Amino acid sequence: MINNYTDILSFDKKHLWHPYTSMTNPLPVYCVESASGVHINLASGESLIDGMSSWWSVIHGYNHPTLNNAVVEQTKKMAHVMFGGLTHKPAVDLAQRLVNLTPAGLDKVFLADSGSVSVEVAIKMAYQFWQAKGQHKKTRLLTVKNGYHGDTFAAMSVCDPVNGMHHMFENVMQQHLFAPAPQTRFEQDFDESELTSLTALFEQHHQSMAALIIEPIVQGAGGMRIYHKDYLKACRALCDKYDVLLICDEIATGFGRTGKMFACQWADITPDIMCLGKALTGGYMTLAATITTQQVADTISESEAGCFMHGPTFMGNPLACAVANASLSLFEQDDYLSKIAAIESQLKNNILPLKSHPRVADTRVLGAIGVVETHQPVNMANIQAHFVSQGVWIRPFGKLIYIMPPYVATSADLNALTSAIASALDQDNCFSAS
Repeated sequence: MINNYTDILSFDKKHLWHPYTSMTNPLPVYCVESASGVHINLASGESLIDGMSSWWSVIHGYNHPTLNNAVVEQTKKMAHVMFGGLTHKPAVDLAQRLVNLTPAGLDKVFLADSGSVSVEVAIKMAYQFWQAKGQHKKTRLLTVKNGYHGDTFAAMSVCDPVNGMHHMFENVMQQHLFAPAPQTRFEQDFDESELTSLTALFEQHHQSMAALIIEPIVQGAGGMRIYHKDYLKACRALCDKYDVLLICDEIATGFGRTGKMFACQWADITPDIMCLGKALTGGYMTLAATITTQQVADTISESEAGCFMHGPTFMGNPLACAVANASLSLFEQDDYLSKIAAIESQLKNNILPLKSHPRVADTRVLGAIGVVETHQPVNMANIQAHFVSQGVWIRPFGKLIYIMPPYVATSADLNALTSAIASALDQDNCFSAS
């Protein structure tokens, strides 16, 4: 086994493939020795305040004693058991919690492996629903540009078709319908005219449309865009009018990130299908859920197949369900929505003024999300090194420097994160020439 961290990095560079990273010219990586609270501790000695919650997931911070204990106690009983023909208390408890937490009417819970898989499951549900109703032409999906829904094939097919990270696969993916991205910002007066193109797509194609899939309120990896709740309300109304299912992808936005437990609650709507993941287990285990209505579930179950045609090996994994239950208990006990409101207030004070910087095109904040959009793309290797030198972990992409800190971050932690962003804006080598 390799113990020296420099040897670990050397082996990693030669053999390990990291997300969206070249194997022939890989970006530098940093070796983590441990993590606790909001700190990621590097093997080289630095301790970094985490501004990313490990991609939206570690909402309680790292190495949390309550979540650790949930995992340990569950391993004393069983780490895994197949979900076909068997059930267990952690899965039942989790389903009960999710039914109680999510908008009224969502009460059938499918436990999957990851966020991308929950989207695959949702799309599959929509297809099988219409097939069961004898409407075999309903096989297309409608979505909006600048969206991101995951890296598996059905999920990729509804990511942004031009500027998204999956455009090179367009010739091998099913072709769907794309409306212009929502334009009215969250805090502005809603511009009804932006519904014209969306409405026209419904009018022209509803007979072939199975579902509209959308990230509610916040478009994540497609641009960290925050849009008006009335657009989402209109999506629900149009789906109802034209007999199309509505899928809300809450993988990134669920569990308080936008300031509501679920982002669709800003618009006071209930989707037909909701996708959950990321923060579901507090970042401890990979787990996702696709939750739907009784109408969808009954229609699928009464079809020729007699069941929903999906069943992952690790569906309902007891370890993951146990830690998810512990995570949701922490959320309830510690009044996280109040903590998120305080984070939002400080992020607005610290981030929004950065819009006056000549390098900045826009700033935006909602809940525990802060975004600085620059005119130039970042130089990833250089800006990452700068952030490490400042004692923080922030992972930008393209022209977006963004943070979504753990909900346990203190005022001092937030100041450190936003100060590091401000300092990076003054470093020429942190940005590409164009």
